[in-house]
Amino acid sequence: MKILVMNPNSTASMTDKIVESARRVASQGTTIVAATGEPPAPPSIQGHHDEAMSVPGLIARLRQAEADSLDGVVVACFDDPGIGACREVFSGPVLGICEAAVTAASMISTSFSVVTTLPRSVPVIEHLVHGYGLSHRCRRVRSAAIPVLALEEEGSGAREKVRAEILRAVEEDRCEAVVLGCAGMADLTEWLTQETGVPVIDGVTVATRMVEALVVCGLKTSKVGAYAEPIM
Repeated sequence: MKILVMNPNSTASMTDKIVESARRVASQGTTIVAATGEPPAPPSIQGHHDEAMSVPGLIARLRQAEADSLDGVVVACFDDPGIGACREVFSGPVLGICEAAVTAASMISTSFSVVTTLPRSVPVIEHLVHGYGLSHRCRRVRSAAIPVLALEEEGSGAREKVRAEILRAVEEDRCEAVVLGCAGMADLTEWLTQETGVPVIDGVTVATRMVEALVVCGLKTSKVGAYAEPIM
């Protein structure tokens, strides 16, 4: 089985971190194919404009994955950019890490909060969670008030700020689990779980295993209706 793990932004070091997390949980015999967005994709996705700029390259890479007969795709950005379009151009299962993570959270807890990077991402994620039908399980979407690329910088204090926000979520929201609202946090999952005492969920690893499961079950994206191949 071959799964494309696509970082839609153009920061290769973030791709390395994301793919390492995916490979750590992938089954024996699963090959993780890494891809990074290219300009005009931005270095990080921090808002609607960045998301839109990342989609053309994302779609082009998925068309190549389809031509190469890859089995599934993980779109490793918590905004789940272009997921509908991705499912139109690729025949295997395509999962965004937000959808995967909040679905997993609903399976292991009765309530969860999301901790993301900048405040501007909060309404984007709230909209996604509502669209996935899980607003009643999501206590709150929180921001640690850090730029995405701070997660790549030594000495930025970003991981400590994420930990502090998770602890506030547990105390104030009374949530039973926390979802990490950025692919760049993937490497912090185990440490944050130990530090905070609640299940901390990373969408990259969860999405990787969910795509594997769908492929093993022989499931592909329906081409009847909304995810039919593009007309032009």
